[in-house]
Amino acid sequence: MNRIEKRFAALREDGRTALIPFVTAGDPSLEATVPVLHALVDAGADLLEVGVPFSDPMADGPTIQRSSERALARGAGLGFVFDCVRRFRDDDDQTPVVLMGYLNPVEIRGADRFAAEAASAGVDGVLLVDLPPEEAAEFRPAFEAQGLALVLLASPTTTEARMRLLCADAAGYLYYVSFAGVTGSSERLDTAAASDRLRTIRAASGVPVVAGFGIKDAETARAMARDADGVVVGSALVAALSEARDPEEACKRAKAFLDPLRAALDDGS
Repeated sequence: MNRIEKRFAALREDGRTALIPFVTAGDPSLEATVPVLHALVDAGADLLEVGVPFSDPMADGPTIQRSSERALARGAGLGFVFDCVRRFRDDDDQTPVVLMGYLNPVEIRGADRFAAEAASAGVDGVLLVDLPPEEAAEFRPAFEAQGLALVLLASPTTTEARMRLLCADAAGYLYYVSFAGVTGSSERLDTAAASDRLRTIRAASGVPVVAGFGIKDAETARAMARDADGVVVGSALVAALSEARDPEEACKRAKAFLDPLRAALDDGS
C-alpha cells in the first residue's frame, strides 16, 4: 500500500474528506516552494498536488498560466521539481505528493527515466492532463514498475464507455473535473450537477474520487465534499500566494488560505 492508498484509508476510517491543495513549483519563488508545502500540511492538507511548470498549460486558466510563466522564468524545470520533492521528504515521509502537469516533459525524458527519477525523489503519483486513457497503456508499465500511481481524469463530457475504462484503470484516485472549462473559472461551477455526477462515478470507481476546478473557498469546498472523497483547490490558492514577498509571507498566506477550508470540511464531515 503506497502513501496515497494509506492516506485515503485513514481518512475513510476517520470519516474525513481529503483536502488537496495545488501549488506551482517555483512560484511565488524558488525558495518558497518547499516551505509552502510544509505550511500547507501544517494547515491540514492531506495530499499535495505540485504543478510542473509548462509553457503551454492548455487546461489551465490565466492564474495558473501566469504562475507557470513566472516559475519557468526563474528556472523551475523538472529537475527543480524533483529536487523540491526530495527536500520536502527530508522532513515529511508521510504526506502523499502528486505531480500535476503535461505529457511533453515526460516524453522528453522518456517514461522509464521520468518514472525512476520521480519515485527516487519521493513522488507518489502523476496526473498528466493531456494523456487520455486510450493512450495511457504505453506509459503505465513504467509508472507501475516504480510504484507511481497514474492518476486519471474524468469530466462532465466523459462518455459512459470511457468512464468504464477510467474506473477500470484508475490508480491512486480519480480526478473529476467539475465543469467543462479551464482551471480558475469558479463562476462555471454548478455544485448540484457536479454532485449528481460524482455520486455516479463513486459508485463505479474502485479508487477514491476527488473533485477539482472551481473550488475557491470554504463554501465551495464544503459543497463539493458532500459527494467526493476529496477536494482540490488550485487557482485561488496560487493567486493568494502570488504576491508574497518572501517565503515567510508565502507560508503565512498558505495557512491563512487553507485553515477555513479545513475547518469547513471537518464541520461538514
